[in-house]
Amino acid sequence: MAITPTISAVSYLNTIPFVYGLQHADNLRAELLLAPPADCAKNYIEGKADIALLPAAVVPELKQTNIITDYCIGAVAAVRTVVIMSNTPIGSVKRIWLDAHSRTSVQLSGYLAQNKWHITPEWLHMADYAVVDHAVEGDAFLLIGDKVFDYEGKFKYSYDLALEWREITKLPFAFAVWVARKGVPYEITDELQHALTFGVEHIWEAVTESKYMDVDGGLTAYEYLTRNIDFILDEEKHKALKKFWDAGIRIVPRSY
Repeated sequence: MAITPTISAVSYLNTIPFVYGLQHADNLRAELLLAPPADCAKNYIEGKADIALLPAAVVPELKQTNIITDYCIGAVAAVRTVVIMSNTPIGSVKRIWLDAHSRTSVQLSGYLAQNKWHITPEWLHMADYAVVDHAVEGDAFLLIGDKVFDYEGKFKYSYDLALEWREITKLPFAFAVWVARKGVPYEITDELQHALTFGVEHIWEAVTESKYMDVDGGLTAYEYLTRNIDFILDEEKHKALKKFWDAGIRIVPRSY
């Protein structure tokens, strides 16, 4: 009997090449669950998905789970859609509101606060994004994903977390990686690899089939996917993940 896996993937612009590849794959039949990163992790942990594009921060916590492809959501310089914004310089920030959709970026914020900015702010969970429109002095906001585009240019200071990480580590960063439970057949993970390759090789076609065509004919989306996002999980990103994971237990706040 053929197995139809359930795949949990991120519902942001940065994932549309992967989704395009999965939807146009010749030999991979799968059910797709699209959700923000934190919910992708929840779907996988609760057993609703066999394969997932998981926030990198949660991977070390999971048993019976393997990284299965050569692809990720990563950046070699500025990622643009993982930022801390504020009207206060980061060195004077007193409170940082943390995007409820995030897992990896929460922990990365803690790493940078400790190792680059040398601050110990109060960390607050941000489920209601209305708070961003009512910033007070000393507040900062971790924002991830498509919503960042709506706030670009609205704050005096914006700190791109991938760029901040690179400045102190000299490494790129991988925000999310593909994983599967042990026991998922090799034939499925192999076909997944082929599907993702197809998607990454057809970024423009992915944009043309997406809602992002409605904004400037898809040019901003295409520029973001080809300039800000790096999809290859190479040796340098593996080094970055190890460094990030090794520091994780000592970081506040940790992924939640």
